[in-house]
Order: sequence, then C-alpha cells, then structure tokens
Amino acid sequence: MDFAVARRNMVDNQVLTNRVTDSLVIEAMENVAREDFVPERAREVAYMDESISLGGGRGIMEPMALARMLQAASVQSGDVVLDIGCGLGYGAAVLARLASTVVAVESDPDLAAQATKVLETQGVDTVAVVEGDLSQGAAKQGPYDVIFVEGMVDEIPSVLLEQLAEGGRLIAVVGTVAGLGRATLATRSNGLVSKRDLFDIGIPPLPGMAKSPIFHL
Repeated sequence: MDFAVARRNMVDNQVLTNRVTDSLVIEAMENVAREDFVPERAREVAYMDESISLGGGRGIMEPMALARMLQAASVQSGDVVLDIGCGLGYGAAVLARLASTVVAVESDPDLAAQATKVLETQGVDTVAVVEGDLSQGAAKQGPYDVIFVEGMVDEIPSVLLEQLAEGGRLIAVVGTVAGLGRATLATRSNGLVSKRDLFDIGIPPLPGMAKSPIFHL
C-alpha cells in the first residue's frame, strides 16, 4: 500500500471537505505518518474516515474530528500543549508540528510505553509522554496554552481547567450519548473560564472521565 498517497487522499477527502482551512493543521496532517501510530493489524485502514480501536475500549479519533478540533484550538508555534489520552501518540505527533512542547498523558502503561517508542522512532523530540490519571492532567508541567482532550468525556474536569494559562484554550468533546457529543471550547481570560459549544461530533470515549455521581439525601 502506498501510504503517502493514502495520506494525501485523507487530507483531500476527509479534512479539506469538512471546513478545515487552517494551513498549518493541514500541513501537519500531511506530514505525520498515521500508519505508524496504529496497531499493526490496522495499518492498511489507517487512513479510513473512522476511528480505530486500540483495544480495551480505547480508540484513535477519525482524521476529520482531529483536524476540526485542532483548528478550533488555534495552536500557536510557541504554545505548550497538554494532550490528554494520547494512546499511541498520533495526536501528540500532529500537535508537535504545531506547538513548541507537548506533554502527553496516558493512563494505560502499555500504550504509554508504545507511544514513547514510536515517537522516538519518528524523531519527535518535543513530546514527553507521562503515565497517569487522565482526569488529573499534569499540573507540575503546567500551566498550558492548549489542553487537547483525545476522547469524549461526560464533563470537563475542573482540575484540567485549572491548568490552563491565561489566554489558554481547552478543546474537548462532551457528551453522554454513545457515539455523539459536542466539541466544546473552554478559554481562560482575566482568570475566568468560559465555555462555548462548537459542533456535533462523535469520537471514542475516554476511560476514567465519567461525571462525578450526585448523591441525594
């Protein structure tokens, strides 16, 4: 299979046709070999317009969803980014082409180890993979200009919002219906965080990010 051609077709037919106009996002997705960041069994379908299972209920979001969320986050070249739920590192690798530094948090030890290995193999040296609780982020390395959540969540944890720098943006898909949610952009301005819904989209859910239960007496 000619992966370079498949990558070009992905950009032409999935990214450009879905209101993605940011040239930097487009260039980043043209230059990261998605086939190297999926399980070996899925290499031949790496560029299909659907999410890819990583096993254990985890998955890599489809290219269109990633591109639209990246565009909404307005990642700048000097930004420090927190990537939540990096899986095998594809999103982190794309982010690394847009930002100066990426801290990628992954809760699954095997995925974290594999992500570190493939990123090193690809020569991506501005990403640090950190094993830990996805809902807690990585406060020690913060604050962050951008927080990118790679999976659908019931709600955005307040502890992640607290790790946003002034002027920072957090992008996540929030939803409780299986397979469908709304891309939500949270921004910090003058110390206050505001949120707004952007568009409907479906991406794989993240574990450990369920809404806290409410107890009634």
